[in-house]
Amino acid sequence: MPCAPPLRTILVVEDEAPIADAIAARLRSEGYVVEIAADGPSGVERCNEIQPDLVVLDLMLPGIDGLEVCQRIQTARPVPVLMLTARDSEHDLLVGLDVGADDYMTKPFSSRELVARIHALLRRVDRSRAVGGPTDVGAPIHVDGLEIDPASRRVVREGECIHLTPTEFDLLLFLAETPGSVYTREDLLVEVWGYDVASGVRTVDSHVRAVRRKLGNDVIRTVHGVGYALADVA
Repeated sequence: MPCAPPLRTILVVEDEAPIADAIAARLRSEGYVVEIAADGPSGVERCNEIQPDLVVLDLMLPGIDGLEVCQRIQTARPVPVLMLTARDSEHDLLVGLDVGADDYMTKPFSSRELVARIHALLRRVDRSRAVGGPTDVGAPIHVDGLEIDPASRRVVREGECIHLTPTEFDLLLFLAETPGSVYTREDLLVEVWGYDVASGVRTVDSHVRAVRRKLGNDVIRTVHGVGYALADVA
């Protein structure tokens, strides 16, 4: 008989015990192994110890905040991070994306949406790992002064390699594959994030703004009343 696939481990770093316990119970019911850390330092320590497949990380934590936790765990070992925040400021969300968060949710949130986003993040990781080499992906794309290489997942602008988070790269690559084509936020949510939850469209906007901060405001253009498109091929 074939061996059953190993269970995925998720680390929940959340200082509000009722929220942490509710998240853990729901994820365990979905078949995940779940560990909980109640503050920033223990979150970093537990992440190093158990090497989770994904981290659900609160932004406001005692000890060290979620932004620093995210930065530390991403430096040690890249891991998908879903950030939770009670604050909805643009600065906090963009900084979270800059330090390596793949997605975020604003409290309060539904457990159904949380599970959908976690499933989607893990599917994206699986797809990325399934790529066997350059023959399995397209050639580098040159658009609007950028070189986007799907094989190495690198973006080069004027000879400089620009760091993008995994989600930012996937968003840019999807738009670059059909430059000039306009996609709604809902289209992008399904194609890039892999889920269709109405409240997720704000996640698309935040990631677009994060990409613009790194690559320039003109790289991804807004088509008012419709959505987003990458500039036409240079």
